[in-house]
Parts: sequence; structure tokens; C-alpha cells
Amino acid sequence: MTKRAYKKFERNDRDFYATPEAAVLPLLPHVEYGTSFDEPCAGDGALVGHLIAGGLIPAFISDIEPRSGEIACRDALDRPFCQGSMFVTNPPWDRKILHPLITHLSDIAPTWLLFDADWMHTKQAAPFMPRLKKIVSVGRVSWFGDTVGFDNCAWYLFDKPSSGLPVFVGRTPFEPTIVS
Repeated sequence: MTKRAYKKFERNDRDFYATPEAAVLPLLPHVEYGTSFDEPCAGDGALVGHLIAGGLIPAFISDIEPRSGEIACRDALDRPFCQGSMFVTNPPWDRKILHPLITHLSDIAPTWLLFDADWMHTKQAAPFMPRLKKIVSVGRVSWFGDTVGFDNCAWYLFDKPSSGLPVFVGRTPFEPTIVS
């Protein structure tokens, strides 16, 4: 499945789907309170709001097609620097965009990306494994309000390539399943 839940919902322009708070909560224990971040695919700023509520500090917020006047217009692939200490974003899941973003952003700073959990099990993920430092399982996320979620997601932390193995943080049996 994808964010658009094949044939059940119309695909949004530019793969824009506002990030629900439930998808951000599993990330927060893995980032230090008060850390500054850049959000290069901010859309309408929903993720930024959740990160601020979780104690993170926005440094530079942008999108190629901003949906809020508070978001700068900039292509994430043209960014030469990170004003915060890391990137945090829910990027477009289109692999032609996602894969270059992984490389470009993680060459600049540690980069947390939210996308489908199944990606890590595919051959296309292999070239990015030396950059993958941590995986935080989110579970099923609904991108369409009160509907049932169709996508199992994860936060992936990428950084400059190394030979170390990534750390996988699964969900405990006591955590509720995220449905919406």
C-alpha cells in the first residue's frame, strides 16, 4: 500500500499528506528535547507543529510548494546546508524523489524520514543501508482523517555512510496500534 491506499482514495497533488500527530509520537523519545531541526518538505506545517509540541525547535522550514505563508519556498534537493542540528520530514514517497533526498540530506546532517516500513525489505533499499542508523517503528498510519490506516510506517534515521548496522526499535506489546 501507499499513502493513497490504492483505489480507495484519490492521490493528492505532489504526494501531500498532512502528518498526523500519532505518527510523530514514536519519534519523540529518540530525539533530544530542545534539539533544533530543519523541515525541508513541510507542506502545511502539520509535522512542524507536532515537533514543536514535543519540545523540538524549528530552525528552517521549507517546501517546494508551501501550503502556509510561514513556510519558505525551496526545493529540498537544492539545500546546501542545515540550519538546525538535523532534518526531520515526511517526504514524498515517490522513489524518484525519496532516494535522492536520502542521499542529499544525509550528506548534510542526520536526517529523520517518515515513510513506509516495507521499504527496508526491498532490493532498492540496499544502496542506502550504509547510511541507515536507526529505524523506529510507527505502525499503521491513517493519512485520511478518521479512516482506517492502510500504511505501516517507520521513522528512518540516515546519516553519512558507515559500516555499522542500524538499530531497530520495534513496538512493545503494551503500545496501542496506531489506527488514525
